[in-house]
Amino acid sequence: MQLFPEGGRKRSPRNPEQKIIKRVIALEGDIIKTIGYKKKYVKVPHGHIWVEGDHHGHSFDSNAFGPVSLGLLHARATHILWPPERWQKLHPQLPPKRQPLQDEEE
Repeated sequence: MQLFPEGGRKRSPRNPEQKIIKRVIALEGDIIKTIGYKKKYVKVPHGHIWVEGDHHGHSFDSNAFGPVSLGLLHARATHILWPPERWQKLHPQLPPKRQPLQDEEE
C-alpha cells in the first residue's frame, strides 16, 4: 500500500524551515533497495517513510538522509501547475524499478 506515491510535501529533515517535494517510495515496514545510501537495503522504521526525487543521484532525498519521520509530512502534491505547458494532475504510481521489496532476499 502506498500512502502518497505521487508526491508529498514535507519539511526537510536537515532544515525544518525548508519544504521539499518528493515521491513516497516506501512506508513503515517496507524494505527498500537504496540508491547510494550507507546501507544497500533499509527496512523503513515505524512512523517513517522513504522518499525520493525523480532525478536519482541529483536529488536530496532519503538516499542522502535516510527514512523521514511522518511528523515532517506537511501536505500532498496533486497537480503540476508551473510551467503552464506541464499542467497536469499527478497520478499515484511508482517508477517500476522503485517498488518496495517483499523481503531482503529479492
